[in-house]
Amino acid sequence: MKNFEELGISSGFIKGLAELNIVEPTDIQKKVIPILLAGVTDIVAQAQTGTGKTAAYGIPLLEKIDPNQKSVQGLILCPTRELAKQVAKQLFRFTKYTTKIFTEAVYGGEHIDRQIVSLRRPTQIIVATPGRLIDLVNRKAVDLNSVKTIVLDEADEMLSMGFKKELDDILSHLPSIKNKWLFSATIPNGIQEIISKHLAKDAERIEVSRENIVNKNISHQFVMCNDSDKFHALQLFLKSEHKNRGVVFCKTKAATKKLTKQLIAKNIAADAIHGDLMQKERDKVMRAFKNETLRVLVATDVAARGIDISGLTFVAHYQLPENDEYYTHRSGRTARAGKEGVSMCFVNTKEVKTLRNYERNLEIKFRQVK
Repeated sequence: MKNFEELGISSGFIKGLAELNIVEPTDIQKKVIPILLAGVTDIVAQAQTGTGKTAAYGIPLLEKIDPNQKSVQGLILCPTRELAKQVAKQLFRFTKYTTKIFTEAVYGGEHIDRQIVSLRRPTQIIVATPGRLIDLVNRKAVDLNSVKTIVLDEADEMLSMGFKKELDDILSHLPSIKNKWLFSATIPNGIQEIISKHLAKDAERIEVSRENIVNKNISHQFVMCNDSDKFHALQLFLKSEHKNRGVVFCKTKAATKKLTKQLIAKNIAADAIHGDLMQKERDKVMRAFKNETLRVLVATDVAARGIDISGLTFVAHYQLPENDEYYTHRSGRTARAGKEGVSMCFVNTKEVKTLRNYERNLEIKFRQVK
């Protein structure tokens, strides 16, 4: 069992990690960190949300930064503003006991002028959403000429959000680039095209084995009910969870809004995040949830990307997701940092078949709850 020291990480970073309760390297960290520290490399790493990939690429990236050089040396691209903010915050925490390394997060939905002012300060790593980064480059507000390392985080999500052209543009215009690190939960054709076009032919391939993808501390459960009884079943489940907090997932914005209204009518402290919210409203909801004034967050799959809130005891699937990957992403919101959690599905007789598919494809077991 290798620890972080044996993986080659400096003591200052190890101390920072320990303070965040990150003591034992996860599977992806053990596989990826030594390769990224060893020298110049391109890598394709297949890893889900919640596997510890931010530290897997974040620490080696920080190790490669020259703190005395004030230019941008590292670039991390993320699909959503939430993930960009979260990654920048993690990097900041990792450097608590090391020489200061300056990271700036830039993303849409925020005044670009403010971000331009922030980028005038010394900045060594930029965490960005692709669209906003291109806007800043076009305005000559950011200079990427010294970038040596680029990380594509959740590359498949960036693709499904329509960022292929932006990714191509960014990857084609980095003159000093030495390392291209791509992290993705799945490798669809579009990602394969990006790999073939922009990464070295001998790029390292790392895949976290299937059984390590779904967190072992999650208890997968389901309740059988008719669609008309589903809301009542959800109420009973929330009651059984007492004051515990969690996320309830729906497939559509309309379902999210409707369910939130129903929960509030039953005096359950709930609110929703979905694609129709202005960024300001979304931030307000997330703040209330983090401050624990809200107990239940009702969300769509896309709106929930990049959410990382510790202490969530459950996720509930009021409507089942589109595919296996989304089930993994959803259930990975609970049982983080070694804690236990419940992933509860509300299904009718037809949908039980979908659960059997999850069992087969994800190598998990569902327990029926009466």
